[in-house]
Amino acid sequence: MTVKEYLHQAYRLDQRIKSDTLEAQNLREMAGSVSGLRYDVDRVQTSKNTDAPFVRALERLWELENKVADELALLSDLKKQIREVIETVPDTDERMVLKYRYIHNMTWEQIGNELFADRTTVYRWHGSALQHVQMPEHPIEI
Repeated sequence: MTVKEYLHQAYRLDQRIKSDTLEAQNLREMAGSVSGLRYDVDRVQTSKNTDAPFVRALERLWELENKVADELALLSDLKKQIREVIETVPDTDERMVLKYRYIHNMTWEQIGNELFADRTTVYRWHGSALQHVQMPEHPIEI
């Protein structure tokens, strides 16, 4: 795994958490809604399901919320490790570019505005910072 791939993991995990949270929100809405009867479907059912229709949605919601909680714990640990790695970079500007990009998920334009630098300078600092980063002995991999 390259340094850039390692640092970019936090962004990917954050996106996964946002997606799972959105899915959980949709499941909450489904669980809270009342489904109507369908008269257009003729079904013969040999065994009757006695669970309410929203029970399945609640079970999936519970599983998804547990998954999100686990992912949040992993993201917290990963960001802590990334912060420690970034702190080893000697140059302040390079450190700030890495923090803004990989901890705060800022765009290149936002980083340039924060550091009062143009895009090429930010790119140069980023490239130099990646060369100065030393990977941890046991990097967290997602």
